[in-house]
Amino acid sequence: MSAELPHFLSLGAGVQSSTIALMAAAGEITPMPKAAIFADTEAEPASVYKWLEWLEPQLPFPVYRVTYGSLTKRSLTKFVNRKTGRPYIKNMVPAFVKNQDGSKGIVGRRCTYDHKIIPITRKVRELAPIKRGQSHLGAVQWIGISFDEIHRMKPSRDKWAQHRWPLIEMEMTRSDCVKWMQKNGFPKPPRSACVYCPFHSDHEWRRLKNHEPAAFAAAVKFEQDLQALHSSPEVSNRMMSVPFLHDSLKPLGEIDFSEDTTQGQFKWGNECEGMCGV
Repeated sequence: MSAELPHFLSLGAGVQSSTIALMAAAGEITPMPKAAIFADTEAEPASVYKWLEWLEPQLPFPVYRVTYGSLTKRSLTKFVNRKTGRPYIKNMVPAFVKNQDGSKGIVGRRCTYDHKIIPITRKVRELAPIKRGQSHLGAVQWIGISFDEIHRMKPSRDKWAQHRWPLIEMEMTRSDCVKWMQKNGFPKPPRSACVYCPFHSDHEWRRLKNHEPAAFAAAVKFEQDLQALHSSPEVSNRMMSVPFLHDSLKPLGEIDFSEDTTQGQFKWGNECEGMCGV
């Protein structure tokens, strides 16, 4: 990793990326980032925004907040096909569905790419700066994937950017990040994810319901609005089944989250972009 190139931290404001930011501030990860970039989907729980307000003054480098607009609004918008004039829906979030043959499926999504990758990439290009059409390396992007999620590492799609995973270099897991925060007297960061992310574990749904009821209520309403949208007869690509935010295929507001059926944080698997939940 060339220290001569500008380094940028993709800041999700969750456990891993917050640990990287504070370790860099303490000089435990070098070189010092030129900036951290927080891509705001405008759908995070209040705890994440509150944490970000605390975190920013702790850092010796600037934190830029960028957005592609409201993920909620785009997920619930009917777009119009210019050729046919018929309305259609963009599948933004990975909702669960019950297929006609009875099997359970999950729809494709654009939330990470549109609302995380695009705004962060634009800001890096601006700050680096990167010329249009540049093919030589011009920036290093830090991503907060921890050692227990090493399978999520993905190379940059852009020739001018190189990805770096500081936690993997140090073989630090998510629990190691929490221990580092505690050892250094920092509070534990919240989990960073949209309030209605279908990848929440039951533990996280219960936490939202009990401790951030406004966020849970927003998720319940989002599911209802999403179901109504996809049942619209005039939509050309409407689902032949009902989308749900929980893999039980039950309405979120009717599920008993008093006990965990999935322990711990959701395992993201081979998540396409390697940019969520960090």
